[in-house]
Amino acid sequence: MNLPRYAVSRRQVLGGGLALAALPAPFVRATAAPPIRIGLPIPLTGPYEEEALDMLRGAHVAVAMFNEQGGLNGQMAELLMRDDELDPAKATEVTRALIDNDHVDFVTGGLSAAVQLAINNVTKAAHVVFNSISQSDAIVALPDWSPYTFHEAMTPHTTSQAVGHYVFSRYNKRVAFLAADYAYGNEMVRGFEAAGHQFGIEVVATERHPLGASDFAPFLAKIVAAKPDVLVFCNFGDDQRLSVQQAGWMGLKQSMLFVAPLLAFAARLDAGSEAYEGMVGGTSYYWRLEDTIPTAATFNRKFRMLTDGRVPSDYGALGFAGVMTVLTAARSAGSVASDKLIEAMQGMKFDLYKGPEHYRICDHQAVQSLLIIDSRNTDKPNDMDVFNILEIQPPDEAQLESCASLGHK
Repeated sequence: MNLPRYAVSRRQVLGGGLALAALPAPFVRATAAPPIRIGLPIPLTGPYEEEALDMLRGAHVAVAMFNEQGGLNGQMAELLMRDDELDPAKATEVTRALIDNDHVDFVTGGLSAAVQLAINNVTKAAHVVFNSISQSDAIVALPDWSPYTFHEAMTPHTTSQAVGHYVFSRYNKRVAFLAADYAYGNEMVRGFEAAGHQFGIEVVATERHPLGASDFAPFLAKIVAAKPDVLVFCNFGDDQRLSVQQAGWMGLKQSMLFVAPLLAFAARLDAGSEAYEGMVGGTSYYWRLEDTIPTAATFNRKFRMLTDGRVPSDYGALGFAGVMTVLTAARSAGSVASDKLIEAMQGMKFDLYKGPEHYRICDHQAVQSLLIIDSRNTDKPNDMDVFNILEIQPPDEAQLESCASLGHK
């Protein structure tokens, strides 16, 4: 697999040669106080490698900004990244080591529903705050949720409702799903079906593929036979890139609209303009928010400075937010003790990179804006302005599943 221009290789990361430009003095200067230690389990092995690398970049930007601002009364932060290999058992192992051996003060990361739940099981048992930055419905619901669990990413329920309402209110109603056969894909399909009910959609095909598939032709052939008007790709990373490319090669775009609940920046860059052109979807962040939101401009400027001029992807922004929100709470609380962090995070109203946010009290879900985007034609291979922002949906707790339905009182 050829990495795009903005990416670095897994070998560089694991070998200590992270291509993030020279780290500024706050990463290395001595301080009398012990550092704030942040655990970051992410999948540098597997089909989500590129998104994980950008998460790592964003997390480094958060640490740099916090340290440059003086840290927590002079106490600096440091990042401890571990490869969870997109495997729940490995995620359990590395998270336990981060807590027991490295004595991290809090954990962020995770890039699959099953992996983040495995991380969460370890952190809640150890009474350590975990700020998850990957989509999951289960992590904010009982029995998986705990008072130590925060969720900075959006949920499949919220994403599918927003994108589903936008698409199903504007386009024809025969719908097919191509979904990764694990929690993320299944939760997205369920959410789109619920969103489509009020618009009278007809689900004509649901094809599920294994994670990390390479040949999507058998699944796509069955979808073609069902003659949908809309094809929803409920997958991510390499799975999304390859399936969208292959659907285009088979000519499906001539007869149906391509939709993705998460229209992934890295996958779009890898696949190119032609494969994704006209595709509609959702995202939690697009770098062109800098045109209207001052904190996005500040974040983007720092990200470019530390990464040789790259722009942050959606998951680069989540890597930043997963770290920066907890560090901001620590500064407010004057402490990194878990109980103090929880109290501070529950009461925070913040604007760190995309406009106003807050955490809902009952489940610690981040209430935030959501963007509806489509993929634009770009002639130059290094053009990073690949999406149009069609709509920005403001933060609204009504977009979330009710606290009662998630098992909270």
